Amino acid sequence: MTQPLSPLDAILARVLDLHPRKIDLSLGRTQRLLAALGYPHKRLPKTIHVAGTNGKGSTVAFLRAILEAAGQRVHVYTSPHLLRFNERIRLAGRLVDDETLIAALEKCERINAGEPITFFEIGTVAAFDLFAQTPADWLLLEVGLGGRYDATNVIDHPAASVITPVSIDHAEFLGDTVERIAHEKGGIFKRGAAGVVGYQSEEALRTLEGCARKAGAPTIVARRDFDVREENGRLIFEDERGLLDLPAPRLAGRHQHQNAATAIATLRAVAPALPAHAFEDGMKSVDWPARLQRISRGALVDLAPPGAEIWIDGGHNEDGARVAAAAMGELAVRHDAPLVLVCGLLATKDARAFLAHFTDLATRIVAVPVSGDHYGRAPADVAEAARDLGLFASEAASVEEALQRIAREHWRTPPRILVCGSLYLAGAALALNGSTLD
Repeated sequence: MTQPLSPLDAILARVLDLHPRKIDLSLGRTQRLLAALGYPHKRLPKTIHVAGTNGKGSTVAFLRAILEAAGQRVHVYTSPHLLRFNERIRLAGRLVDDETLIAALEKCERINAGEPITFFEIGTVAAFDLFAQTPADWLLLEVGLGGRYDATNVIDHPAASVITPVSIDHAEFLGDTVERIAHEKGGIFKRGAAGVVGYQSEEALRTLEGCARKAGAPTIVARRDFDVREENGRLIFEDERGLLDLPAPRLAGRHQHQNAATAIATLRAVAPALPAHAFEDGMKSVDWPARLQRISRGALVDLAPPGAEIWIDGGHNEDGARVAAAAMGELAVRHDAPLVLVCGLLATKDARAFLAHFTDLATRIVAVPVSGDHYGRAPADVAEAARDLGLFASEAASVEEALQRIAREHWRTPPRILVCGSLYLAGAALALNGSTLD
């Protein structure tokens, strides 16, 4: 018997039907509904707008951790969610509750009056309306897809526009070269607002600097205006104001050092009065689930071989695979263990390009489906791509079945298991584990 939808799920299902395409990049529908609501996006606190292919969410997490460590009230808008839609909207430090979110969505649904609008657009408008009603010092606003025509790009005067690393992803919407994708990301630069350009390839950097010049945005560029290095287990940040000697970030992976540096550089530019302790405390407290997250207890650990390490990473493109593989390599240097990937990918992703980064690391791949309404690549296709790369591969019907199979094998050394390939798969793994996010 089918369980009835919760009130929140019911309205989310209704607004999903307002536009036949899940992704249709345009500003017109968003602007129309915002106007009908009385322009709530013009009544927001100081806003930091963040775009990029990889590292957007982690950079937002660092920004939030530092600002909250300084006693600031912070709104946050991110996507997609892992377990429930509420994760996308944080009001002055707390995830929006069901009652408040339902009221906001119903208000937008009523005023929209059945006009076409995408799921992401109406969710963004509802978030702006809530942000305008709730007092806060800052809004951290993550782009959904691209930048130039993303629904979030209706903010006229951000405090800063930040671009994290740009690489090939969503080519069907943004273009099939790094330069074209960077051009779309660079569409968030605004006249007079600081344009913080994170660690980029030469191609992306050239394009982004051109976008910033055209927009009239003064730039702060990684490696030129700020940089970061590791010394004796500490994070050393340097810019024109001097050095910060900080703890290593709580988030795993060397790539997070660069995300942290981008966040620090942004705040040093737009909030120069922040106390020094906020940066140190922020490195210790930062949290961003499903990004090289170690799982130490729960159903996943119970299903896995005794003593196994369980990691979850939502990186879903080739560059995401590169940084995850680098992190697994660093772990192997410190403590060698057989690496097993439980991998699921969306149909739009290049399985061979993703898995190629693990050819010298992984002992085997267990391919699983990405469940739900998402158009996942068949596990057989993922396994075939792995075998083409010389990797031992098999298939399983779910993460649970994959872990059970791994547990039945004989291991001289307990394995290191990485669940990877999709944020949707990461969310399913966290749900299986019984994890909660707040």
